[in-house]
Amino acid sequence: MAQVSTVRLSSRRSICAAVLTLLLCAQSGLGFSIAGQQENTCEDNGSVYYVGEWYFLESDHCTQCECTDEGSVCARTECTSLPAACIHVSHYPTDCCPRCEKIGCEYRGVVYELGQTFQPSECEQCTCDSDGIARCLVADCAPPPCVNPLYQPGKCCPECLEGPNCYVDGSRSQVIPAGEPVWVDSCTKCRCHDGQDAGYWEGNRLATCSRLKNCTPEQTPVQQR
Repeated sequence: MAQVSTVRLSSRRSICAAVLTLLLCAQSGLGFSIAGQQENTCEDNGSVYYVGEWYFLESDHCTQCECTDEGSVCARTECTSLPAACIHVSHYPTDCCPRCEKIGCEYRGVVYELGQTFQPSECEQCTCDSDGIARCLVADCAPPPCVNPLYQPGKCCPECLEGPNCYVDGSRSQVIPAGEPVWVDSCTKCRCHDGQDAGYWEGNRLATCSRLKNCTPEQTPVQQR
């Protein structure tokens, strides 16, 4: 009878010891289930994550992971391109992607601030509007009153440095000044259109000429002054 009591006491002690072990394991976070099976966990960033938990890698804030039964499953976030007219970019340590803090206007590869007025060429005057669009006014140059206009540095429209002039004829081999009629040879007198003429310099680059009748250059005497 004493032997049976000893066996029962021993069994009770074993059961109590097993229960106490499970309670201690659960309290200490060793990851044992009630059935005695160890739960799956993931170790990263110097921490332990349980199945179903999400976290970012401290070494790469663009990589997010999930702890699964098979281990950590990670995916990297791809950052979208910043606007071409971004003129102030911030990259915070805890952020994956850089932030555009300030937008301006992009015009021909150059970025301007909102409200800024700029002149990309001699004939353009532009403003960077608040909507991030550069709007420009282009000068409309009048036809120059000469056949040999030249562009000067810093100026939009070409200028007639030699004054108004025109071609004598369609050969475009001889140029005469506008104003008073000009004898281009001893028999022919030509005159350019000038500001007094209707349709002044509307593409008319040829002079109006008159020729003496029955005249050749060899027969015409030279006029004395």
